[in-house]
Amino acid sequence: MQNQNQVLEDLSRMFSSIAGTMAGVGREAEAKMKDRFREAMGGLDLVSREEFEAVKELAGSTKAELEALKAEIALLQKPAKKG
Repeated sequence: MQNQNQVLEDLSRMFSSIAGTMAGVGREAEAKMKDRFREAMGGLDLVSREEFEAVKELAGSTKAELEALKAEIALLQKPAKKG
């Protein structure tokens, strides 16, 4: 009887150990899968259409302002005509 109890205890410990190992393997696999997904998505550098249009508009207005400043600098750099 005592032998049978010892066998059952050993089996119980063994199954508990296996269950813990399997849970650990599952957690590790999930973590690795999440890391791979983050790497794949992080490498894409995606932007929304709204963000793209906002930056495009900003670039256009900046270009116009730059051209106006260039023209003003050119006027200031011209030597004054003596009359």
